[in-house]
Amino acid sequence: MVRAAATTETDVEQSCSMALPKTTPDPRIEYQSRLDERQRLADMYAVRDGRISAARGVVFLIGIALLVVIFNTSTAAAWWMCLPAVLFVGLVVWHARVTARLEQARSAVTYFETAIARLEDNWSGTGADGARYADPQHPYSGDLDVFGRGSLFQLISRARTRLGEDTLAAWLSAPADRDTIGVRQQAIDELRRHLDMREDLALLQSEVHDDLDQTHLLHWSNEPPTIVGVFRRVAAIILAIAATASVTGLLFFGTSSAPLLLVLIIEIPFAYSFSRQIRHVAARVNEVGQGLEILAEVLTVLEKGQFECESLRNIHTQLDTGGLPPSKRIAQLHARIERLNNCLRNQFFAPIAFLLGLPVHLVHSIEMWRGRYGSHISDWLTAVGELEALSALAGYAYENPSDPFPELLTGEPLIEAVDAGHPLLASSECVSNDLSVGGELRLILISGSNMSGKSTMLRTIGTNIVLALAGAPVRAKEFRVSPVAIGTAMRVNDSLQEGKSFFYAAISRLKSIVDLAQNELPLLFLFDEILQGTNSHDRRIGTEAILSSLVEGDAIGLVTTHDLALTEIVEPLGVRAKNIHFEDRIEDGKMKFDYRIQPGVVKKSNALELMRMMGLQLDTEPKSGRK
Repeated sequence: MVRAAATTETDVEQSCSMALPKTTPDPRIEYQSRLDERQRLADMYAVRDGRISAARGVVFLIGIALLVVIFNTSTAAAWWMCLPAVLFVGLVVWHARVTARLEQARSAVTYFETAIARLEDNWSGTGADGARYADPQHPYSGDLDVFGRGSLFQLISRARTRLGEDTLAAWLSAPADRDTIGVRQQAIDELRRHLDMREDLALLQSEVHDDLDQTHLLHWSNEPPTIVGVFRRVAAIILAIAATASVTGLLFFGTSSAPLLLVLIIEIPFAYSFSRQIRHVAARVNEVGQGLEILAEVLTVLEKGQFECESLRNIHTQLDTGGLPPSKRIAQLHARIERLNNCLRNQFFAPIAFLLGLPVHLVHSIEMWRGRYGSHISDWLTAVGELEALSALAGYAYENPSDPFPELLTGEPLIEAVDAGHPLLASSECVSNDLSVGGELRLILISGSNMSGKSTMLRTIGTNIVLALAGAPVRAKEFRVSPVAIGTAMRVNDSLQEGKSFFYAAISRLKSIVDLAQNELPLLFLFDEILQGTNSHDRRIGTEAILSSLVEGDAIGLVTTHDLALTEIVEPLGVRAKNIHFEDRIEDGKMKFDYRIQPGVVKKSNALELMRMMGLQLDTEPKSGRK
C-alpha cells in the first residue's frame, strides 16, 4: 500500500495491482498437503527402487548362469547372452531414472518439513546465515541481527546463487527510495503465490558452496576476449590430422613410428608457444566455471516464469536475448570449460587432447563465446539476483500472510506502528506494542528495569523498518513509515586488541551515528543505554547535548535507559520528547514481565531483587560508624 505523494509517481504505483484477485492459501495447510504428496511419491519410488534393484540382481545372476552354460556346453550359443545383457542395461537406465526421482521426492519432503518448521518458529541455525555480510562498522546490521545465526537474513534467504544472496543482503543493508520500495512490494505480492517456482529452485540438484561466486563471471565478461588466430587454428587442425593418420598407420597398418615422431617434434614447440595463453585462459575460466552449473539451472527455472506485474516482466525481459535462452548459453560455456579442464588435467585424456590440438580450439571457442555474449552477462546476472531476492522476500510474505505491506509516507520523518512485534521472535513469545514517533514528537525515552523489554522494543522497530525499506511485509497490524536512514548504538564492546575502552567505543559509535544525520535521508536513531560506562554527571550532560542536537535537526529516535536521572532530559524538550517505560512485578518469588509499554517514567528498579534471586546476600541497611 503506497500513498501517492505526487502525480508523477502514479504510473509506478499503477504498473501492478496490489489487490490481485487470486487468493493465497493458508501456508501451513498448503505445505502439509504438499509434504504428504511428496512423501507418498518418495514411498512409491522407494518401493520401485527396491524392486528394480532386486530385478537387476536376478538378471545378473541369470546372465552369470548362462555364461557358465555357454562355456561348459557345446549346445548353447553365445548370442543367448544378448537377452539378459539388454535386459540388464534397460534395468540400469530405468533404475537411474527412478533413483533420481526418489532423491528429488526426498529433497521435496525435506524442503517442506523445513518450511513447516519455520512456521513453527523452529528455523534458527538452518540455511545460509549471511555471516559473510556482517560488518562491525555498519550503522545497524549488527545491532538488529540482520546477518548471522538466527538473523533476518537466515529467516528470509532461499537463494541458490551468490547473486541472489548478494542482492538480498544489499537490500537489507540499505534503504531503498520510495518508488523502488513500491515496485518491490508489488512484485513480492505477485510472487508470493509462485510456490511451484520456489520449490523448483529449492530442489535444484547442483551443489551450492559459499565460494561459488557467480560475480566472477561478470568480471571475466568485462575483459576483452583473446581470439586465437586463424593460422594457429588451421595449423592445429593439420597437425591433428597428421597425428591421427600416423597413429592409425602405426596401430593398424604396420607403418613405422617415424611419422608419429615427426608430428610430435612439430607439435611440442607449437603447443609450447601457445601454452601461456592456454594457462591464462584456463586459470580465469576455472574461477568462472565453479558456479555456472547452478546458475544455468536457476536460469532455467526463472525463464519459465509467467508474470503479470510490469516490473517482473521487465526483469524477465533481461533474460530474453533472442535465439537460445541464457540458461542454454551458460550451459554451453560450462561444458566448454569442463572440456578444457579435461584436456589439461585428465591424465588419461590429456595425451589424446595434446595430439589432436584440442586446447587450441577450446580456448578459441570460449573466447568466441565471451565476445558474442559477454555484453549480455551483466543483464542476466542482475535479473537472476533480483528475481532470487524478490522470490526470497515473497516466500517470507507467503509464510506470514497476516503481516501487511507498510504504508510509505513522504515528507518529514514519521513512524506509526500498531501491534508491532519482533519478526525474529517466536509468535508464542512475541508481545506487540503500539508506538508512534515523528511530527512534533522527535524523541521517545524508554526507561525500565533489567530484562523488561527496552532493548527488544528498539529492535522491534528497527528490524521492521529494515523489512519495510527493503520492500517486504512487516510484523504489525498496521505500519506507516517514511524512508529514513537507520543508525543504532546498542551492542558496543571494548577492544583489547585496538586498545579501546568500553566508553571510547561507545562514543565512537555515537559519533558515527550522529554523522548520519548530515545525510540526505532523515535519521532514525536507536540508542540502548546511551553513554553507559561513565559517571552519572558526565553521562547526563553528554546525553542531553547529543539528543538535543539530534532533535533540533531532522532526526527522530528511541533511547533506552535504566538511569532515571536521564529521564529528566525530556522536560526541557517539551512536546518534542516524552517518556515511556516497561514494568515488572514479583509473583511467588519470581520476577514477571508483561513487556507492555506504559506512559511516563518507571517507578522502581529490579537490580537488587535480581541479585537476591541469584543468591547474592545483600545488606542494604546503612552501617553506622563506617569510615
